[in-house]
Amino acid sequence: MIRAVVIVSLLGLLVLVLWLPSAHPPERFMAQLRLEHAATASYWGEDFAARMLARALSMQDTARDAAPLPSLGSSPPAGAIDIAIAHEMTSVNRRLFDNSYFRSIDALLLLAMFRLALLVEWLPWMLPFTVAALGDGGVVRVVKAREFRLHSPEMFATAACGAILVMFGALVTLVVPATLHPVVLPLVPVAVSLLLAHAFASYHKRG
Repeated sequence: MIRAVVIVSLLGLLVLVLWLPSAHPPERFMAQLRLEHAATASYWGEDFAARMLARALSMQDTARDAAPLPSLGSSPPAGAIDIAIAHEMTSVNRRLFDNSYFRSIDALLLLAMFRLALLVEWLPWMLPFTVAALGDGGVVRVVKAREFRLHSPEMFATAACGAILVMFGALVTLVVPATLHPVVLPLVPVAVSLLLAHAFASYHKRG
């Protein structure tokens, strides 16, 4: 069941990421980014919003530099035939990637990086809560084993699948061009921690 949930969630996320750039122009994602940057600045402060935007731009530049696209300027001098081939490859790359679909992907990536920067910013603050929740789940699991109480495989599967769905739901919210409240993403680690703690408490322990 858990594997099926993971596979379906991955396929759904892949289809969504490939479909959204074809359904929305790049201006739609940029407008959404401006809205969320303004909301973040209003809720958390101008400095915080500017830092998140700078981090998003840095992550996007890193991802763009990692793309294996040939560049004429980076290639060493060669003969006339090699230069002609390089020019032709550059022209093909320009026609392939300089269109509305790939510009929408670029804009979607920037929006996703901005939201991911918000999520990453709060992860260190949520770490103590995660450790405490998992520790509490471990204590409950040990107590159940000492008292010879039956663990519930159904509750374990339900909580584990819930945690997976919340994580994939968070990934979906990174790319969907819909307005998110600035508090939504920081709450994702809280929900995942509680579900994982519940799954850990319901996991069978021998002895």
